[in-house]
Amino acid sequence: MNAGSNYSFKEFVLWTRTNIYYLVIISTIPVILYEIVGWKWLGVPWVPVALIGTGAAFIVGFKNTQTYNRMWEARIIWGGIVNTSRTWGIMVKDFIRSANREEAAQYHHTLIYRHIAWLTALRFQLRETRRWENVKVKSYNIEYRKYYKIPEWENKLSDDIAPYISAEEWERVSKTKNPAAQIIALQSAQLRELHEQGHIDTLCYIELENTLKDLYTEQGRSERIKNYPYPRQFASINLFFIRLLVVILPLGMLNEFSHLGPHCVWLSIPFSVIVSWVFTSLEQVGESTENPFEGGPNDIPITQMSRNIEFDLREMLGETELPPAVVPVHDIVL
Repeated sequence: MNAGSNYSFKEFVLWTRTNIYYLVIISTIPVILYEIVGWKWLGVPWVPVALIGTGAAFIVGFKNTQTYNRMWEARIIWGGIVNTSRTWGIMVKDFIRSANREEAAQYHHTLIYRHIAWLTALRFQLRETRRWENVKVKSYNIEYRKYYKIPEWENKLSDDIAPYISAEEWERVSKTKNPAAQIIALQSAQLRELHEQGHIDTLCYIELENTLKDLYTEQGRSERIKNYPYPRQFASINLFFIRLLVVILPLGMLNEFSHLGPHCVWLSIPFSVIVSWVFTSLEQVGESTENPFEGGPNDIPITQMSRNIEFDLREMLGETELPPAVVPVHDIVL
């Protein structure tokens, strides 16, 4: 996400400049044909242009609202993961007991560190690329990636997760299709053993298992957003309407500016570009918000949130030597 006050106008223009180049060409050709070649019939009445523009505005507004809702739901989900993780930490610390203090501390350490391993596995899984995502496909997104780094693409999961889970457990879960889900299964298996050994009361055991269930729920909600794209039929009609408007808008501008006087028709070029740029930029912004875990600059900052959860949990264990915080790079934090 952008951690600054806003994107600068220069950044935004550079990000959308490919569209601007096309818009200048599309807006210039009708004027040349109208003014120089003499194809006066190219000028169309303003009413159909206005009707198409109204339809395009509705569909663009609808898409941007829905993509924002996807992003905000993802943020709510990860807010729930933050809260449930803290709950897990205090419950592990207070519910699991042993006559041997060092033994109890080892149980606490294992369960809390394994939870951090779950966070690590989950964020790596959510940063995997899907075929409908745009951050690795569209040229303007590829170019913008020079301003920030995506840790899950630069690091290996096996390296990042190694400090938090035993090599034997990692070897077992790494062979599965969903390592994060299997790590929670390991947590449940250890809780059952501790309950059978008398280290956890029955009521406390149930509460801890319910917390694992809540974590599964939040993981499933994250996976739903990750694995189900914004419906392609709505994305397609939005794109078609915008392109139709971009093509027909200069034709409607011809008659309007030709009435102002000789050679004023050339003013239709900058005004057509400006109006069309507004619509194409709204489409591009909506597209960049569709997939909140794809690795784009507007993603939910799950790497930073995971690190903050790690700070909270390790401080519950009394640790003071913590890894560095995840900080924004060029105002972008992931």
